[in-house]
Amino acid sequence: MKKIACFMGSLLLMSGFLFVYGCAKNEAAGDAAEDVKKSVVIYQNKVEINDALSAFAAEYSEETGVEVIVKTVGGDSPYGELLKAEFQSDRQPDIFVIEGQGGYNTWKNQIEPFVGQEWMNHTSLAFQADGSVYGFPVAIEGWGMAYNKAMLAKADIDPATLTSQAAYTEAFAKLDSMKDELEIDSVVAMTAAPDMTWVTGLHNFNGYLSAGLPYGEKSVLESLLSGQADGARIEEYADWVELLFQYSDKAVLLTGNYDAQVGQFATQKSVFIHQGNWIDPWLTENGVSFEMAYAPHASVGGDHNAIFIGAPSYYVMNKNSEAKQEVLDFLNYLATQEKGHDYMVNQAKMIPAFTNVTLTPSTPLSASVAEWNSRNAAYTWLQNDLPDGFGMGTLGPIYGAFASGDIDKLGFIEQVTAKIAELK
Repeated sequence: MKKIACFMGSLLLMSGFLFVYGCAKNEAAGDAAEDVKKSVVIYQNKVEINDALSAFAAEYSEETGVEVIVKTVGGDSPYGELLKAEFQSDRQPDIFVIEGQGGYNTWKNQIEPFVGQEWMNHTSLAFQADGSVYGFPVAIEGWGMAYNKAMLAKADIDPATLTSQAAYTEAFAKLDSMKDELEIDSVVAMTAAPDMTWVTGLHNFNGYLSAGLPYGEKSVLESLLSGQADGARIEEYADWVELLFQYSDKAVLLTGNYDAQVGQFATQKSVFIHQGNWIDPWLTENGVSFEMAYAPHASVGGDHNAIFIGAPSYYVMNKNSEAKQEVLDFLNYLATQEKGHDYMVNQAKMIPAFTNVTLTPSTPLSASVAEWNSRNAAYTWLQNDLPDGFGMGTLGPIYGAFASGDIDKLGFIEQVTAKIAELK
C-alpha cells in the first residue's frame, strides 16, 4: 500500500459547522459605493472539535476581519440530511464536507474545483474526480478496536495476539468472566442504535469491504456496486458482528447515543470500544487519562495486522458562493500557517494530511493510528464510496434488527445479501 505516514502531521477531525458570516461596509467620503467584506460559511460534521474549531474561528476572525461562526452538526444527527435542508433554504454554506466518492456523487453539481492553491502543494490526499481537485482533506483518521491497556494486562491478555476472530472470541470470554474483578458492565462499548448507524452501516461494514486486502484494493466494493455479494466473506463478517453484539452492554447497543457509547469506555466500564481516533478530543475534554491503543478488527476470517486508516473527509466549495476568495484564503491559512497547524494538532487533536505540518499528535488514539501507519499497517476506507444512503439508511436498520434479536445471524446475512443484489 502507499505509505500514508508521509502525509501525517496533525489530526483534523471535522465535527462542527463553520459559518463565516460577516459584513463590514466602508464608505469613502463623498462616495456612495460600498466596500463589502464578504463572509464564509463552513458546514461540517465532527462534534468532537466544535469547541476547538469555534476558538480557532474566533481568532481567525479577529486577525483577518472575516467573521467565522461555527455550527456543529454530527454525532447523533444526520449530517447529510441536514446539509440537504440547508441547500433547500436560504442558508447555503460556502464550504461543506463530503466523504469520499459517494459524497462527491451526491454533491458534484454544487461544488467548484480548487485550482492552483498553495495547500495543494503540501498533500497527496486531496479528493480528485474527473481530472480536477475538489476536496481539501480535513485530516487523517483511523480506527480499530480501541482497548484499555491496564485491563488487558490485568487479564493477562497480550493485545498483539488479537489478530483473528478466534483470538478475540477467547479474549472476550475471559474478560466477560472477570466482569466483577474488572468492574465493567461489558467487554465492548458498541452501539447499533437508530441514530448511530454510521458506526454499523459505514465503519463496521467497511470491514467487509477492505479487511485483509492490500491497501487500495477495491474488488469487494466493485462487486458490491454491481450487485454481487461475496457469500463466504459475508458469513465470516456476520460472525464478527455477532461477536461484538454478544459482548456489548444491551442498553448501549440498542439505544445508546454517541456520549453513552464513548462514555462507557471513558469511565472504564468496558475494555474495548468500536470508535476511531476522532474521539480523542472528547476524551481529553473529559479528563480521560488511562493508557489505550488500537488492535485490529477481525472483520473476516484469517489473521489481521492492520487497522483502517485514511483521509475520508473533505472541505468542498459551493460553486454558488459569493465569497470564493475568502474561502480560498481560509483554507490556505489553515494548511500553511503555524496557527492553523497548532489548531489541527494541539487543539483539535487531529492528524493533518499535509506534509508541511511538523507537529505530531500527543493524544493516545491518534498516536496509535500514527504508529500503525508508520508500519504501513493499514486497510482502506471504502465505506464512503457506497451509494448515497446505502450504509446508514439501508444497512443500518438491519444491524439494529440483528442486535435486538428480531433477526438471527442467518437473517442478517440474507438481508444484507438481498440489499446488495438490489444495486444491480
